[in-house]
Amino acid sequence: MIWRHTGRLLDCWGCCVISFFCCYYTKCVLCAFVYCMDGFRYIDISVLMSVYYRESASNLRECLDSIFAQTCRAREVLLLKDGGLTDELEAVISEFEKGYEELRVVGFAENRGLGYCLNDGLRLCSYDIIARMDSDDVCKPHRFEKEYDFLVSHPDYALVGSWVDEFRECCTVVDSIRTVPEDSDAILRYARGRCPVNHPTVMYRRESVLAAGGYLTEFFPEDYFLWIRMLMQGCRFYNFQESLVYFRYSLDTIVRRGGWRYAVDEVKVQRNIYRMGFISFPRFVLNVVIRFTTRIVPVRLRLLVYRLIRRRAGK
Repeated sequence: MIWRHTGRLLDCWGCCVISFFCCYYTKCVLCAFVYCMDGFRYIDISVLMSVYYRESASNLRECLDSIFAQTCRAREVLLLKDGGLTDELEAVISEFEKGYEELRVVGFAENRGLGYCLNDGLRLCSYDIIARMDSDDVCKPHRFEKEYDFLVSHPDYALVGSWVDEFRECCTVVDSIRTVPEDSDAILRYARGRCPVNHPTVMYRRESVLAAGGYLTEFFPEDYFLWIRMLMQGCRFYNFQESLVYFRYSLDTIVRRGGWRYAVDEVKVQRNIYRMGFISFPRFVLNVVIRFTTRIVPVRLRLLVYRLIRRRAGK
């Protein structure tokens, strides 16, 4: 632990020199390698995530483990507590706070919803480049490294994301892969009908998100409407054509996201997108018919549509 904290004060060359002496005197190549890697593979990003009382403590632990096991570690992990949490969740958070000084926890008295938390989080993050993470998902080890390197080497891009591997119980058993287009032009075309980005995979520039107004909390889904507004402002997106996140889902979620409330929200979102000039009237009608109908059809049919249209079977 002392080595880890000391290494953060040194540059790459210093870490390499110290790791050499660690190896020489301790005769432990593995310890020297871990120290060297841990000492200089930090990147100037904030990880932004939120947790609320219904989350599973084991899911949160798995999520945080994956964040701190990255090949490039974030200098800040901002965890927002959306209202009061269970004792089990608090215990997990306390454990990680003691083990990782990068973890910064901010609590809110009331449960307000993800959009409100993320808007506050955008302003609380210490770094301009922000990686989103959901509290029940799992990062693949190279996610931060690949996305950060892309944004650094492509300053004209505002956001980078990827595909996701979907699973229910164990991330080693992938049910399906949710794919999204790669280049910015294809993403723009795709966005006229469906969400072009997998939210839990994104790393974006805060200034671009704030310039678009942040997360709109009036309508669901908040992230889709944010991407639309960013694209309309000329922001460029890129999606890696590989999965960098294991996305946890359940059939119960699909069941819950049906009914008249969600159907009406779909119409409102499409109406606002149309009024903004992002889609034509024929496209508006088509989107409403598809989305409204999908929300109100019987559960069994909605599950069938979900599997056949929105997903590609994982191989």
